[in-house]
Amino acid sequence: MNFLQTVLAFIVCLGSLIVFHELGHYLVARWCGVKVLRFSVGMGKVVWSRRFGPDQTEWAISALPLGGYVKMLDAREGELAGLPEADLKREFTRQNVWKRIAIVAAGPLANFLIAIVLFAGLYMHGIEEPSSKISVIAGGKAAQAGLQTGDVITAINEQPVQVWSELRWQLIQAAIDKHDLRLAVERAGQGRVAATVPAAALAGLDLEGDVPGQLGVGVARPAPVVQQVMPGSPAERAGLQPGDLLTSVDGVAVADGIAFIEIIRGAAGKTVQVQLERASQPLIISMVPQAEQAKSGKGTVTVGKIGAYVALQPDMISVPSSPFAAVGKAVAKVWETCTMTLKMIGKMITGEASLKNVTGPITIADYAGQTARMGAASYLSFIAFISISLGVMNLLPIPVLDGGHLLYYSLEVLTGRSVPERVGEIAQRLGMGLLLTLMLLAVFNDVARLL
Repeated sequence: MNFLQTVLAFIVCLGSLIVFHELGHYLVARWCGVKVLRFSVGMGKVVWSRRFGPDQTEWAISALPLGGYVKMLDAREGELAGLPEADLKREFTRQNVWKRIAIVAAGPLANFLIAIVLFAGLYMHGIEEPSSKISVIAGGKAAQAGLQTGDVITAINEQPVQVWSELRWQLIQAAIDKHDLRLAVERAGQGRVAATVPAAALAGLDLEGDVPGQLGVGVARPAPVVQQVMPGSPAERAGLQPGDLLTSVDGVAVADGIAFIEIIRGAAGKTVQVQLERASQPLIISMVPQAEQAKSGKGTVTVGKIGAYVALQPDMISVPSSPFAAVGKAVAKVWETCTMTLKMIGKMITGEASLKNVTGPITIADYAGQTARMGAASYLSFIAFISISLGVMNLLPIPVLDGGHLLYYSLEVLTGRSVPERVGEIAQRLGMGLLLTLMLLAVFNDVARLL
């Protein structure tokens, strides 16, 4: 069931974004007076098509589902023989350079516009997310900077944050830029305080991993209070009751439910001493976590379970925005994502970031399925992020991509002459080779992640 959901989520995500990208090219081409011969979703052999509109444009679905294209009347493809003069005037290469730039740029811009619309809609609706209240690992870099569990981060480098996703985003940005983290903090009993994590502490962070976790910061979770005890479970046999506040296991303090669960998972079949408070009175009980098999990234492992549910849900908030504010936040989000993506590409080129960050369709499909199972807001946010990534990728100055064509036309604007056909052919071959190499790298990384 999860596999089918993942496949469907991937098809909806990538298919819709390809359609919107190509619609950008199509609509601007029509607006510029260029004749469009075919609009295809997919590449390769056409498996279904119908003709519509005054130009009888062929709307097609092709065999290979990765990509799409808009085929315009183009002298470079030798399709002008016998055409009337009215159609010849609508041929692509006969348009002035600014129209050609507009047509080519319209695809990536459509991706950015879709992302803005999706983010704006989410911001107007309000997304329920964990607040920016944090937990801090003792001895970690955040603790060394003076942060404490229970602190609420209100701003990072003068950028306000309210929810965990905003906090995490600003941490990643600072890690990429290697800037000091200047934090504005609300602390119970002290009011507003300030803390700084120096840039040196950000050096060497794995940007493809859990950046907040590497700094010793996590989502603040409630105290580990037992919510439910399953009948016949080890917890019931030991006498655990709903409302019990768990304080330690074998002398190791537990700050929240996650910490308690981790200790229990590693104690399968072993007797543990659980210290708790019941009606404000201390109590110690013994229990033996039941050994069960569970899947992990390394295969099947044995874990301990006691059959009790502990409070895990962090403080959740939803912050709806006005339409005007939502659009502004959405534009800023798209811009920040674009700049961060370009910075990461630059760091991969210079060797400062790992090429493992290059991902392909398998990873996209996996994340599409995961976010779809998490809910509509998560899935729409993921689609918006992929749309931005497609827009940025297509604007890279690589021949065969939109960015490569924009590079040609920019040179034409500067020199007053089009790029020589022979130079264009060589560049196309080099671009295809580079693109194929990137695709193979992406698939390799995808498979390596699965293994």
